[in-house]
Amino acid sequence: MDMKKASMIIDKDYQISKIDPRIYGSFVEHLGRCVYGGIYEPGHPSADEQGFRKDVIDMVKELNVPLIRYPGGNFVSGYNWEDGVGPVESRPRRLDLAWRTVETNEVGTNEFADWAKRVNAEVNMAVNLGTRGIDAARNLVEYCNHPSGSYYSDLRRSHGYKEPHKFKTWCLGNEMDGPWQIGHKTAAEYGRIATEAAKVMKWVDPTIELVACGSSSRGMRTFAEWEATVLDHTYDHVEYISLHTYYGNPQNDISNFLAKSLDMDSFIKSVISICDYVKAKKRSKKQINLSFDEWNVWYHSHESDKRLEPWTVAPPQLEDVYNFEDALLVGCMLITLLRHSDRVKIACLAQLVNVIAPIMTNNGGETWRQTIFYPFMHASNYGRGTALQTIVKSPVYDSKEFTDVPYLESIAVHNEENEELTVFAVNRDTTEGLLLECDARQFEGYRVVEHLVLENDDIKAANTAERPDAVKPHSGGEAKLQDGRLTAPLPKLSWNVIRMKK
Repeated sequence: MDMKKASMIIDKDYQISKIDPRIYGSFVEHLGRCVYGGIYEPGHPSADEQGFRKDVIDMVKELNVPLIRYPGGNFVSGYNWEDGVGPVESRPRRLDLAWRTVETNEVGTNEFADWAKRVNAEVNMAVNLGTRGIDAARNLVEYCNHPSGSYYSDLRRSHGYKEPHKFKTWCLGNEMDGPWQIGHKTAAEYGRIATEAAKVMKWVDPTIELVACGSSSRGMRTFAEWEATVLDHTYDHVEYISLHTYYGNPQNDISNFLAKSLDMDSFIKSVISICDYVKAKKRSKKQINLSFDEWNVWYHSHESDKRLEPWTVAPPQLEDVYNFEDALLVGCMLITLLRHSDRVKIACLAQLVNVIAPIMTNNGGETWRQTIFYPFMHASNYGRGTALQTIVKSPVYDSKEFTDVPYLESIAVHNEENEELTVFAVNRDTTEGLLLECDARQFEGYRVVEHLVLENDDIKAANTAERPDAVKPHSGGEAKLQDGRLTAPLPKLSWNVIRMKK
């Protein structure tokens, strides 16, 4: 029986956009064991002088994450930033109403800034527009970014941080259309406070960039109307609007699950349309870009989270154990983000450690890579440069929710500086391989240096502390490039990275 075939034309002049490295961002929230027991565990054998786990730092560096959103998430809507600065011994313990835990405030803004430097990442700082407002927001910008000679900048200096942190991107609150949010607001209420906060934050530091909250998900009743109203208020004061989405497979239908990146694609297109509608309405020359600052698979831990004892410190919350099929969807979602890199400039995989995360730890013990670690690591390390507008023909299938789902999900990235071309490809076919044939004649003198494949006979296989390498990629793919023609057999249900170099 002949293998199914898909074709692709790659032309270096057909460009989507230069990829903003921040598309490979992530997220650290004061939630579960993300901070305490994740990035920070003073008693751990690998802990550095500040209590940060060096084994975790090493793994984060493997992911090459350029930007990390902090400190929330739902947490930020009840957070007083002043609780997390100054002498640690005098910081208050607070009830965190977002996640029903106790926050010790051992780690705050300055400690996190130190940690971010260790992993070579910038901080995407969030301000509380739930219980707080304009005043706290401008004070935090002054504390973080103003050099000296004012109350809050001098307070930072008295805390041992002589130089300003110079945080560039800031989120104006979090998921403010969600009834679960502390300080939940209507679109008009949020639009007004976000505008006024944005104004004073930029008066303190005109160099910052701001992200307004979009809907908490496309499934919200408020979706679209919320974005339009919020942008009506904030358009002249912000650079980005946020998108959040999570997918799951509770029905155990892999063909439908792997098609969910089509929903993400359509979500992005909808938000771009709304941004451009407001632009037209305002007769503006300015373009609003997208910050997809929460995205991932999330559904495995829902049941265990219901049974947690409230008001404890750093309990194991949202600890999804990811399997092989989750890694494939994460791969499809990464390709979708890259395909929209002309407008999606920031994206944050939520989250980074322990909480719906690529990296897991045991308190006092080991750390390991979840299945989703690998597609993210490959995209982040090999997906730098320019996203190309490829012309793809692929056989298709229908699933429960989607029609005409291509078996091949793919993108090509050209790094002109390094003379590298990378094709990322997922084969969604559950039963057979797919032969990818590419016309790459423009890339004369290039050759295949590596064809990485993530595949597994067990779609539910997962990595654990005991079996950390149950699911991992190999470099035994059979891609060949001859006379400008790339041929690559893609195994059934596989994530592929085909790396070519001149």
